[in-house]
Amino acid sequence: MLFTISRDSFLKTLQAVIGVVERRQTMPVLANVLLQVTDTDLSMTASDLEVQLVAGTSDSLKVEKNGEITVPGRKLLDICKNLPAGTDLRISLDKERVTLRSGRSRFTLATLPATEFPVLEAVKGAQSFSIEQNKLRQQIERTQFAMAQQDVRYYLNGMLFELKNNELVTVATDGHRLAMAAQAVSHDTDVQVILPRKGVMELSRLLDNEGELKITLSQHHLQAVFGNRSFISKLIDGKFPEYQRVIPSSTSNNITAERQSFRAALQRAAILSNEKFRGIRVELKENTLGIHSHNPEQEEAEDAIEIEYSGDEVEVGFNVNYLLDVLGILESDIINIGLTDSNSSCLITDDKMEGCKFVIMPMRL
Repeated sequence: MLFTISRDSFLKTLQAVIGVVERRQTMPVLANVLLQVTDTDLSMTASDLEVQLVAGTSDSLKVEKNGEITVPGRKLLDICKNLPAGTDLRISLDKERVTLRSGRSRFTLATLPATEFPVLEAVKGAQSFSIEQNKLRQQIERTQFAMAQQDVRYYLNGMLFELKNNELVTVATDGHRLAMAAQAVSHDTDVQVILPRKGVMELSRLLDNEGELKITLSQHHLQAVFGNRSFISKLIDGKFPEYQRVIPSSTSNNITAERQSFRAALQRAAILSNEKFRGIRVELKENTLGIHSHNPEQEEAEDAIEIEYSGDEVEVGFNVNYLLDVLGILESDIINIGLTDSNSSCLITDDKMEGCKFVIMPMRL
C-alpha cells in the first residue's frame, strides 16, 4: 500500500468516522480504523460492533499501490490534526508498520491485519426511503434530548423511527418526558425500529449538507447512505412504549406564553431549586404564570410572567430542567402550553414546528 493525499482531505474523511472509535475496547482491532485503497478511492471504516461508519474520498488522492490495513484511529487523528494545513501526506505499508510522512515529519504506526476487522454487511431486502439530510438532522435534534441514558428499560436508551401514514415519526422518552417529531416521506410499508443512543448521535453528526440520503430499515439494522459515506447501526431489540397514549389528546387549560421571558424566569427560579430533584412549582392564575422554587437550605425563589390565560387556577410541579430543555428547542417567540390539572402531563407545542409535540410529566413537591 502506497499513496499520497492532502492532509486536509485525509483529516476530513477520518473525522467523519472517528466518533465511533472508543478509547477502551474489548477487541484491540476496534481501536483501529480500516484503511482501504484502490486505484481511485480511499475508504476508511470504523466500528464498535454496534455502529459502523464508512467514509471515502478521491480528492487529491494519488495511488501507487493498492492495499488495506488497520491503524490506531486516535493516534492517526492526533498526528493529522497537528500537521500544518495544506500539506501532503505520503502513507506506505512495510510489513507490519505504516509510515506516514509529511515534509520533515515521519511517523511509524503499529497495525493489525484488515482481515481481523469486523465489517457489517450492507442491509438488503428491507424497507427504504429517501429524505433530505438537513431535514432529518433537524428532526433528530428536536427529539434526541429526551432519550434515556443507561436506563434499565433498555428500549428507552434510543430513538424510535416509525414509518406510517407516509410519515417518518421520531420519538424519544426517558419515562418522565417525551419528544415527538414527524415529517412526510414516501414509503411502502409501516415499520418501527429503535436506533440506540450512540447511533442517533453519530448519525446526527454525519448529516452536514443539503443532499439527500437513503435510509434502509431491516429487522436488526438501520443503514443510511449519502454521497461517499455509509452508516450502519444495530437496532435495539425491544418494544417501544405506545407513545400516542402518553400525548394528551386535549387539554382543558391552555396557555399562550412568550418563550424567552418564560425561559428566563425558569432559569432564575432554578438557581434555588433542589439540586438533586430540580423541582419547581408552577401556578396558573388569570393572565399570570407564577414560578416557585425552594431547597433543603430553606432558600426560596418566586417569579411571575404575563401570559394569555383565563381558565381555572392550577398548581403543578415540574422538573425545571425538562422545561428548559424543551424551551431551548422551540423556535417561535410565542408558544402553546396545555394542562388539565395538577396530576396531568403538560403538552407544549410550537406553531412554527409542525408535527412536533413535547410532553412533560408532573412531579410531586
